[in-house]
Amino acid sequence: MINDHWILEIPAWNRWNVHFSVAAGLALLGGLYVYLGGLKAGRRHVASFAASLLVLFLALNGPLHNLSDTYLFSAHMAQHLLLTLVFPPLLLYGTPSAVMRQLLRPRWVMTVARVVTRPLVAAAVFTAPIVLWHVPAFYEAALRDHNLHIVQHLVFLTTAVIMWWPVLSPVPELPRLPHLLQMLYLFLLGIPMSITGALIALSDRVLYPFYAAAAPRVGGLSPLDDQQIGGLLMWVLGGLMLWIVMTVIWFRWSSWDARGDADRVVPLDVYGPGA
Repeated sequence: MINDHWILEIPAWNRWNVHFSVAAGLALLGGLYVYLGGLKAGRRHVASFAASLLVLFLALNGPLHNLSDTYLFSAHMAQHLLLTLVFPPLLLYGTPSAVMRQLLRPRWVMTVARVVTRPLVAAAVFTAPIVLWHVPAFYEAALRDHNLHIVQHLVFLTTAVIMWWPVLSPVPELPRLPHLLQMLYLFLLGIPMSITGALIALSDRVLYPFYAAAAPRVGGLSPLDDQQIGGLLMWVLGGLMLWIVMTVIWFRWSSWDARGDADRVVPLDVYGPGA
């Protein structure tokens, strides 16, 4: 049997093990970026794309991955926040319009993209899996089946990129929302996630027994304490991350509005050269 990871040290929650599938996926993504001319973008964009790969690497390898896969529900929630609220905006901001247009060139890809990147559709595409995957039966199934767990992460990554599109679209053909609507969009998106996190944090019983035996072995946490911390991460930290983005959007809108070109649409220059 071929193992899916390279062991750098004896495997344990605080040791480093690099998964071959993750390393291969990151190499493919980075190679495609270079091949399509991504390095011709400005330094900030290239740095953002590189940071997105680093975030994905750290989330899916090493201590955080080991903790989330075996020991702590709270670590799993931290991992999911990285996959959905950190990696996608870095990826989209780091992808120049010239690269994205090549990816969207097939007619069927653009046709699908025009539908799924509409704000209401994008919000639904992201929210439904986030809520459903945290139903205890589905969550436990993913933890106990490695292949299903991979599917879960791929769904989170894909739908999160779609969710962030109305805010950080790299191409004006699939435009961003006007600035004030971007803030409203993110505010409304945070509600289902906050409710889900609150229900988990405020539960007085263990919802995910997979972690019940493992949690006390890491930091002395009880399974219920671990679950409450995980719910708070989703509820409070997830909401805070969205509010930080909304604050950035507010100041950017204020700057553009001062020069009189942000009242209706996002200025074309935010899409980069050649937009």
